[in-house]
Amino acid sequence: MKLSIHHTTRYLYARPVILQPHRLTLRPRSSHDMAVLASSIDCSPVAQMDWTQDVFGNLVATAAFTEATDQLVIASQLRVDQSAAAWPVFRTDSAVHSFPFTYSPDDAAALGALCIPDYPDPQGELENWARAFVRGEQTDTLSLLKGLNAGVLGAISYRVREEEGTQAPRETLALGSGSCRDIAALFIDAVRRLGFGARAVSGYLFDPQALAGDPGSTHAWAEIYLPGAGWIAFDPTHRRVGGDNLIPVAVARSNRQIMPVIGGYLGAPDDFSGMDVSVEILVEE
Repeated sequence: MKLSIHHTTRYLYARPVILQPHRLTLRPRSSHDMAVLASSIDCSPVAQMDWTQDVFGNLVATAAFTEATDQLVIASQLRVDQSAAAWPVFRTDSAVHSFPFTYSPDDAAALGALCIPDYPDPQGELENWARAFVRGEQTDTLSLLKGLNAGVLGAISYRVREEEGTQAPRETLALGSGSCRDIAALFIDAVRRLGFGARAVSGYLFDPQALAGDPGSTHAWAEIYLPGAGWIAFDPTHRRVGGDNLIPVAVARSNRQIMPVIGGYLGAPDDFSGMDVSVEILVEE
């Protein structure tokens, strides 16, 4: 399935400001189930782009600006061929069929901090919540993960949250609601407390059932590493497993490391007057 993705971010300022360098994580890499056919990023005012790869291998552009402006527009265009199976079969190594299991020394060393929770849990609330999904001393690993992935929405309601940043998992549990990035962060921290290697993913969600004119959306989800199957996508916001209809752009230990646009300006706090983001995802005939 070939998709065309148009993602535009616009910042408005009350008066011309000096833009500091902006970090743009908007260009994905090709993988076994997604080929990047074309990509471009355009900025207004025009920026000098320097490309690099971060510690996770994500493609990152640093945009440097030379002129003052009262408006910044960053427009990303992608064409991808997404071929992830709608009903995937995950062939994991026999050693990890049952939970609990232990990663091999090489895998454990490579996963490192991806197995370590990112948020404090002094009273053990989050760990107790996660372990409530474990049925017995030995349980099927994939069934456990699928149950937890589906069970998040039993405790949490999805809501659009415009504020920047990610809620701490304990806060999400206490509030009983959160955005997709909050729900993903809760899921990631929960599975890490069970010993799994997990990472955050940012990208786009394509909904083929959406009404005509639905623009599409940015999205956040998780991936868990299981030897034999590799990195498996878990989307607790939609109770889905596998990469079908997901377009990953970047992966990292936490959401804050893969925000699509990070940058600032030199000026007074009230110089900033607003921003808007639009995403359009179209199926190519």
